[in-house]
Amino acid sequence: GVLLAVFDFHLPGNGMGAEKHTALVALEGEISSSSMANAMNINSSLLAAFESESSAGVVLRINSPGGSPVQAGMINDEIHRLRKLYPNKPFYVVVEDICASGGYYVAVAADQILVDKASLVGSIGVMMEGFGFTGLMEKLGVTRRMITSGSNKGMLDPFSKENPKQVEMIKTMIDEIHQQFITVVKEGRGDRLKEVSDLFSGRVWNGEQAVKIGLADDYGTVDTVARDIFKAPDILDYTMKENFAERVAKRFGAEVGTAAGKALVKTPDLK
Repeated sequence: GVLLAVFDFHLPGNGMGAEKHTALVALEGEISSSSMANAMNINSSLLAAFESESSAGVVLRINSPGGSPVQAGMINDEIHRLRKLYPNKPFYVVVEDICASGGYYVAVAADQILVDKASLVGSIGVMMEGFGFTGLMEKLGVTRRMITSGSNKGMLDPFSKENPKQVEMIKTMIDEIHQQFITVVKEGRGDRLKEVSDLFSGRVWNGEQAVKIGLADDYGTVDTVARDIFKAPDILDYTMKENFAERVAKRFGAEVGTAAGKALVKTPDLK
């Protein structure tokens, strides 16, 4: 089909896409509050796509390794809300290279998930990572001095020795988030899921395997969905784009502080 891109994002209800078309939204890269693949951007794009009276259906193209469980959950919730508001408008997910963890958390809200045979799908698990510098500090003769007002305030501080009780607390929290993830997948896929022992182990499957075990429904692309399923071969891209100021800010390193902060303050990731 013909792909028309919306470079300057407009608010819903502006008459965007007067001719019958397939509405496309792209979710690319890590899902996080500081990336373009955040809930606010994706949800605004999806809202515009669903609200368009001329869109025959909506396709969410995913190419993401995962990310924030909060952001992924917010997108999943919004998809369910929009599908209830527009029950006659089909919503498909098309996976390109990868749809793992947080990306898959989003995908299970779709009517159908289509993949390529070589796509990577799954990784239904939760990870929290960090670094420990205590050995290096001892060699250098550096002492960490930290004053807190709560016994767990300095939890997982990379410059302090690991506390087994705190590690167990974090493990419990991660296990709970993992169970939330599993519940969302089971609710989204239902009886399409096959009984596979390591389905929720964090394993990644290729597209062919994913179809066999019910993580995906079939093979397909945005073009095949638009042409053969929605019968609307013209494709209109509703994805919110970065504006000029945001691109310039990134080029000159405005996000260095954010990246440094993320390296020291860790939150769970669906990866």
